[in-house]
Amino acid sequence: MLFESVTAAIGHTPVIRAPVAAADGVETYLKLEFQNLYGMKDRVARNIITEARRRGTLAEGAPIIESSSGTMALGVALVGAALGHRVHIVTDPRIDRVTLAKLRALGCEVHIVDAMTGKGWQSARLELLHRLRADLPGAFWPDQYENPDNPAAYRLLAAELTDDLGEFDVLVGSVGSGGSLCGTARALKDTLPGLRVVGVDSVGSVLFGQPDRPGRRQSGLGNSLMPGNLDRRLIHEVHWLNDREALSAARELAREQQIFAGNTSGSVYRVVRHLAARAEPGTRIVGILPDRGDRYADTIYDDGYWAAEALDAQTAAPAPATISARSGQTAETWSKAEDIDRSQNGQRLLFIESNTTGTGMLALGLTRDLGPRPVLLTNDPGRYRGLTDTGADVLTCDTNALPALRETILREFRREQIAGITTTSDFYLTATAELAAWLGLPGSPVDAVARCRDKSRTRHALRDAGLHQPRSATVTTDDEVATAVARTGLPCVTKPVDDSGSNHVLLCTTPDQVRAQVRRILAEETNVRGQSTAGAALIEEYLDGPEYSVETITRHGETRCVGIVEKHLTGHPHFVEHRHVFPAPLAPADAHALTDTVRRALDAVGLTDGTAHTEVRLTQDGPVVIEINGRPAGGMIPELIRLTTGLTLQEQQLRIALGLRPHTAAPPDGVAVIQFLLTDRAGTLARVDGVEAARAVDAVRQVVVTAVPGQPVQPARNAYHRLGHVISWAPTADEATAACAKAHAELTVVLEEPHPR
Repeated sequence: MLFESVTAAIGHTPVIRAPVAAADGVETYLKLEFQNLYGMKDRVARNIITEARRRGTLAEGAPIIESSSGTMALGVALVGAALGHRVHIVTDPRIDRVTLAKLRALGCEVHIVDAMTGKGWQSARLELLHRLRADLPGAFWPDQYENPDNPAAYRLLAAELTDDLGEFDVLVGSVGSGGSLCGTARALKDTLPGLRVVGVDSVGSVLFGQPDRPGRRQSGLGNSLMPGNLDRRLIHEVHWLNDREALSAARELAREQQIFAGNTSGSVYRVVRHLAARAEPGTRIVGILPDRGDRYADTIYDDGYWAAEALDAQTAAPAPATISARSGQTAETWSKAEDIDRSQNGQRLLFIESNTTGTGMLALGLTRDLGPRPVLLTNDPGRYRGLTDTGADVLTCDTNALPALRETILREFRREQIAGITTTSDFYLTATAELAAWLGLPGSPVDAVARCRDKSRTRHALRDAGLHQPRSATVTTDDEVATAVARTGLPCVTKPVDDSGSNHVLLCTTPDQVRAQVRRILAEETNVRGQSTAGAALIEEYLDGPEYSVETITRHGETRCVGIVEKHLTGHPHFVEHRHVFPAPLAPADAHALTDTVRRALDAVGLTDGTAHTEVRLTQDGPVVIEINGRPAGGMIPELIRLTTGLTLQEQQLRIALGLRPHTAAPPDGVAVIQFLLTDRAGTLARVDGVEAARAVDAVRQVVVTAVPGQPVQPARNAYHRLGHVISWAPTADEATAACAKAHAELTVVLEEPHPR
């Protein structure tokens, strides 16, 4: 097999069938991860370092410093040196001479601590690492125990297992940093929902509630500190082995399977063998063997070492004793527990900002009903009216910077505390997708979400998929306008490629209007959330026809249509939505054409998990997608859906973010209508009269004024200029529309009188 570089050769390790004593039909397999150049952690080092380079947190040629006494050190040395970085390794006196020789041969600078702290060798190494890091400007710390790019590295291992084996029933792996077993299990749980995950730990490790015992002779598993990457929710059963049992198991692995490996591999093998002996026919068991044996020639495989350490004096058990992981029972010899706390208690659902229409605050409030505690990460809590009423925890940070979001999440939460991550704001969809992918949480691929956020990329994707699209051109200077208009024709629509709420969307009838609008768009370097804009405008053919939105729920690539909304816009040249009707009164053939087009569009952009709000024009040539928003509809459309079907769209978004199956909408009962409150004059709002009279109208369900006295108002050019809304429900569209219009007519927007000069 040919690879272009040494780092490209990482992975692709063999799986072997391992004969062990078991019932007929039980199959046991061993994934030989030690067949990587230095060991399984080569995968982790490659993923962490390449992701850091991609994000800019590791500069070209900057030093790398990591704490490790084994294979992670070698993986960092391998990848770091191959990519041109000076590597510093902080280790302790337990490091074996083979690993030390390899590190020095690879050009690493190795720093060895003198003594352990009260929390063991790892704590001592970290203290030295932080001191050294202060003297290495720009140094990058992979931080394998806390960095989510550690477990994310094992998605490829999971893919290799399913490619080689298809389905299997039990996965056995060691637990140290929490990365390998949790990362592999997380990647497998969607395709193998019934998979049983068995962790292998060492006696004297704190990972599953046991008391810490510094001085353990085992390396590669166990821990004296609780790593942030450990997610015990994924693990169904844990086994503890003491030093004698683990080292004996490595010798058994060599003798029985001809595999010369380390103590971690030996412990995994012993547990695999035990499970196989008790498995039902047809069970397929896979064990991951991470470490090779060459570095243990002077310890595990040396009788003199055994005698010097009096290992034979330790008590060993022929089979595991069952203990309770929750009751405080202590494992002294091989033991197992199945009562690991896998509950959702203490879980958080993270929200990266919110919309400002009200549905975002509703989503925060709904979260508690599903179990987790909502946490809003925001750069301005004061932006959200009603936030305090939601009961959400609030963390203030720079939400416009991914590094700041990552830093906040790592500081505040362990991985097993995070149940999901989501947003109700267009402006944070891509950042949320990045974070979900980083943490291994449910969500659509980052590139799919970014493709929807950039309307020019949406056009290309849909056109490539054979869907009818308007003629369009993307411009970054006004010098490109003439060519673009020649392509699209007039009239045309000019808009930013990356904004929301119909902001700066304008129907243009002359090249001069297009040029002026392009200049306005390009002049805005930041959007309403303070984010840098794309610096590009989309000019596209104007399509005539009624506008609809199709509301959908997608999970694992399967899309269901919740319903279709009829949308009414203010008059040209702006495109402000001022009334919605749900369900849209449509002929069945038109409804089918709309939903089929949207399903094809979602497939084309690659959205796989979440709700979507897709805007479509029904032209003479059929439906044409205008834009795809990878989140629930705004504009209170979810409330119209709830009134008519009983389905809460925001709840379905949350369920998908939490990895839960979304509910199905019932057939609509009646029709709901929303009419937005606008003003036809610019000025300062004094008050809105007639609210109580509007609420008294039959069939009216809500009358809400969102604008506040003293607020500047103007004729609507985008959704942010709405001042409030009326919602009605009635058995028919005519009745609901009439009630909404009657209540709306009761409302009067009163502006402050201008002060005399």
